Amino acid sequence: MDRSTLVTEIFRKKTFLCVGLDSEADKIPRHLNAFDDPVFEFNRRIIDATRDYCVAYKPNLAFYEALGPEGWVTLKRTVEYIGSQHFIIADAKRGDIGNTSRKYAEAFFQKMAFDAVTVAPYMGADSVTPFLDFEGKWVILLALTSNKGSGDFQRSTLLDTQEPLWETVMRRAQQWGNPGNLMFVVGATHPEAFARVREIAPEHFLLVPGVGAQGGDLDTICRYGLTGDCGLLVNSSRSIIYASAGEDFEEKAKIEAIKLQQEMAGLLLQVTVQRHGA
Repeated sequence: MDRSTLVTEIFRKKTFLCVGLDSEADKIPRHLNAFDDPVFEFNRRIIDATRDYCVAYKPNLAFYEALGPEGWVTLKRTVEYIGSQHFIIADAKRGDIGNTSRKYAEAFFQKMAFDAVTVAPYMGADSVTPFLDFEGKWVILLALTSNKGSGDFQRSTLLDTQEPLWETVMRRAQQWGNPGNLMFVVGATHPEAFARVREIAPEHFLLVPGVGAQGGDLDTICRYGLTGDCGLLVNSSRSIIYASAGEDFEEKAKIEAIKLQQEMAGLLLQVTVQRHGA
């Protein structure tokens, strides 16, 4: 999915919600264990309940890889079930030497129909650029993540530039990609950073985890992070997919997705008014 299509879908559906499919076999409702592929059945029902209220889905590969070979089958079935109307992110956090990165890219972009993959920048340009060689596909580069450990390296000040490492990553990466194929991960747990993020990368989309169970504040993020093209994909995982552990889990997931969609619709309305000068 290219940028113009993604932006069109955001404003058509009045949402920039990404639903994270962090589907753990031991956390899904027990009655689904009667199915041959319980995790896929869980995903299928979550997708059906939320697809009208989001523009993207983000399967976290760890939860599928942990199931062994069967997990890859579940992942492939999930991606195929989502279909082409939604932006699909492989939350894989890959990043290796060039030829290895290319094989990762082939796996996600050619063998499965992912639109984007999360990539770790620690090994530098030659570990990232192979993912950017695929037309219509995206790299989502880890910049300032939502976890507590982000302080160990990402926010450390570099002696030569006197700026945090995450700022250097964002500046340098814009030499490799462009706003049509490169996004950045910026966690909602760092709301104070969004104004600075937009100074460094005013046009790039941001994938924002940490809203919901991790406590990120949507209004603050949007105050500083929204652009004329929206420029945000806000991910919510646990607060939606695990809204209930009972047989009503689909309906509860739908309710949580609607809450976020309605809040996002109001925020997008402000952008639309600014766009048209009304």
